[in-house]
Amino acid sequence: MKKLLIIFFVIASIVAIALQFKPFKETVSYVSKSIISEENLINEDSLTISSRVKAPKDFKRVNYSKGSFEEYLRNYKLKPFGSKIINYDDSEYYWQQGHVGILNIPVPKNGLQQCADALIRIRSEYLWDSNKKKEIGFNFTSGHYCSWKKYAQGYRPKINGNKVTFSKTATVNHTKNNFYKYLNLIYMYSGTLSLSQELKSVTSIKDLRIGDVLIKGGSPGHIVILTDQVVNTKGESLFLLFQGNTPAQSVHLVKNLKNNLISPWYSLKTNTVIPVSNYTFYDSKFARFK
Repeated sequence: MKKLLIIFFVIASIVAIALQFKPFKETVSYVSKSIISEENLINEDSLTISSRVKAPKDFKRVNYSKGSFEEYLRNYKLKPFGSKIINYDDSEYYWQQGHVGILNIPVPKNGLQQCADALIRIRSEYLWDSNKKKEIGFNFTSGHYCSWKKYAQGYRPKINGNKVTFSKTATVNHTKNNFYKYLNLIYMYSGTLSLSQELKSVTSIKDLRIGDVLIKGGSPGHIVILTDQVVNTKGESLFLLFQGNTPAQSVHLVKNLKNNLISPWYSLKTNTVIPVSNYTFYDSKFARFK
């Protein structure tokens, strides 16, 4: 009887171990595939967005014209792989697990270049570099339009609550240094709320393209920009996203923490929940710079 009990115990133990190892093996296999897939999409030696992240299998990059805002964004320069997110005061951001690249863009020490401001800067620098300076301009949260053209001519705002008037109180100055002073002014009086009201809405996912933004206007709100696009034979698009943040910090290319199999690419939808690094859009709205 004692021998039978021992034999039964041995058989039961073997069966239990076998049942335990099967799901464990499957879990390891799934995790391994996720990690391998994510790693295979990242080229750690590259220093631009388009070369840092490879297109997933069966997808290819969408062509955009040379000199366009779309091409400017997808070829934006990155710092070496593994660079950390740094706050405006030179401290390290507390969470470093949500990005695959840091854009090579300075973070002002004044703390003003937050999420909306970072995208305003990049859009403005594109227009500057493309000899489209007359197009640089943004609304204040009050709704008043403030252009670089007028600022360069010496016009400055006088702000009293929601009332804003402009008068010529400075000398003409078209320098790059003055341009960044203008941007500091925009950072102070514009943000996600003003951009959500100013930018043109994009209501169809099929119409999304590089340079469009995912935005939640408010205080606080948030905004990220679509910086690269791939498409498959079914016409389905995936996008890369980058963002600034609050406090003002390094602008960074975000991971897709919800889907490791395609990360850092995102499959985007309207009016749905979209987690983006350390922020979640609960009612996604898209918009486009004019």
